[in-house]
Amino acid sequence: MSKPAGIRTSADHPIPTQMKAWVLGGPDELLLRDKPVPMPGRAEVLVRIDAVAICATDLEIIHSGSPASILGGLPFNKNFTPGHEYMGTVVALGPGVDEYAIGERISVEIHAGCGQCKRCRQGMYTSCLNYGKPEKGHRANGFTTDGGFAEYAVNHINTLARVPDTMSDAEATLVVTAGTSMYGLTELGGLVAGESVVVIGPGPIGLLAVAVAKAIGASPVILTGTRNGRLAIGKALGADRTVNINEEDAVAVVKGLTGGIGADYVVECAGTEATIEEAIRMTNRGGKICLAAFPHERVTLDIAQLARNNIYLYGIRGEGRSAARRAMALMAEKRFDATRIHTHTFPLADLPTALRYARERIDDAIKVVVTNRHAATVASAAE
Repeated sequence: MSKPAGIRTSADHPIPTQMKAWVLGGPDELLLRDKPVPMPGRAEVLVRIDAVAICATDLEIIHSGSPASILGGLPFNKNFTPGHEYMGTVVALGPGVDEYAIGERISVEIHAGCGQCKRCRQGMYTSCLNYGKPEKGHRANGFTTDGGFAEYAVNHINTLARVPDTMSDAEATLVVTAGTSMYGLTELGGLVAGESVVVIGPGPIGLLAVAVAKAIGASPVILTGTRNGRLAIGKALGADRTVNINEEDAVAVVKGLTGGIGADYVVECAGTEATIEEAIRMTNRGGKICLAAFPHERVTLDIAQLARNNIYLYGIRGEGRSAARRAMALMAEKRFDATRIHTHTFPLADLPTALRYARERIDDAIKVVVTNRHAATVASAAE
């Protein structure tokens, strides 16, 4: 294909002019369409997408529209391609890019902030003050700009992390999830070695929060939830104690394991009024709570309990402060096995079925991965 000046490609990785991409039709409608293959600009690369994991946020975007349309009050974007937890192969370099080579396997994080606002300069690019404004340089692939349910995508070099040869494609799609967990612990202070950590909710982020907390030395690490199968996975990922809240009082268990004072850190990954209130009651004086889930309704909380006990409450969005790269480092060193949460695999052409498994939790689906026809190293769920 012809390419703009300054873009480098390789005959080893031919690039078509058109690609297959899933796009929004109307709410809860995805259509497989032909789209032009995008070309990278300055500080960007073109990624041939080999595998992409499905996130609960993808399901929300397919139902409600992209955050750019929601935040900006714009019409439902009927040509938008969602999908943000993907990995692939670099096949073209934008003008001046020499940080990566064509043929390298990479994983991506979602957000590339504008790089110029106050929050981006602080490393909080997931809270970019120019969020949803590509003309200002902001990109959030699968959120505000086209994402990974396609054959190709353009990514800023700041969003890339190299994938080691020892890591399967499917595992590499989980770096964003682990990075979100890492970001939560970072915002709580980062130095969690020897500190007690409770994770509420054994979804993908909660399970990998257990793994990351244990990998960086937290003790004890306690996981609470309602499904014994998920709690068993949490145990395998490093939880010192699991609590089925239908069978035990989680607050009493946590206080019993912490000398009666409560936990130093709580990572709340369920997003309900009951679990947030529970987080407050199990945190010790001066402790910290990270809200890693988005409640879908207004919640009523005992704010006086927070104030009286000097408890800090943090919210996070995504995987800021280069947390995805730090999570990748732990995964590359096999400090934990993220593939324990990968349960199902489908081809990209069968994305609607994959989404149904994720939405309805068929066969207790946790992380569903869809693979592109190019991929040769993707691990199947049966392995």
